[in-house]
Amino acid sequence: MKKTTVFSIITCVFVLLLTPNVNAQEFSKLDKSPMDAAAFPTSYKDTNKLIKIVYSRPQLKDRKLSKLAPNGEVWRLGANEAAELTLYKDMKLGNTSVKAGTYTFYAIPGDKEWTAIISKDLNVWGSYFYKETNDVARLSVPVTSGGKSLEAFSIAFEEANGTINMHLGWGTTRVAVPFTK
Repeated sequence: MKKTTVFSIITCVFVLLLTPNVNAQEFSKLDKSPMDAAAFPTSYKDTNKLIKIVYSRPQLKDRKLSKLAPNGEVWRLGANEAAELTLYKDMKLGNTSVKAGTYTFYAIPGDKEWTAIISKDLNVWGSYFYKETNDVARLSVPVTSGGKSLEAFSIAFEEANGTINMHLGWGTTRVAVPFTK
């Protein structure tokens, strides 16, 4: 081999070793309010879901629920993007029929009751762009208190007497939003 060819190869290898990898993927840090989902039926083995909600789980971190989700104001139900509700079958929220599909789910907190809201808006950040004219269904539900305080906002489903209850919990506040088939 010629000296110039060997020198060129060594130079290329040296330059490649010293060059930072410009194609390296930059990954963001863990979200402070990670995204989660809850569904009914709750078993992952049951692929015949009726309802699912995707939401972010903010933490109280020594803050008050009333500051994070103020009474009387529309709340995105979690953090970051507004919660996204998918109904796989036509269902009812209270007496209002809601067609199968994907919606945004909001709430208006209160001391004694919360208003649950299903909106036809999609891909919404927070509740900043909420429009009441896009509501599909609304239902006032009572607030109860749980004995154990939940640090992270949480949603879970349970069926009782033909009603699928979407339980919302944060701190000691508990709200059950009833859906029927």
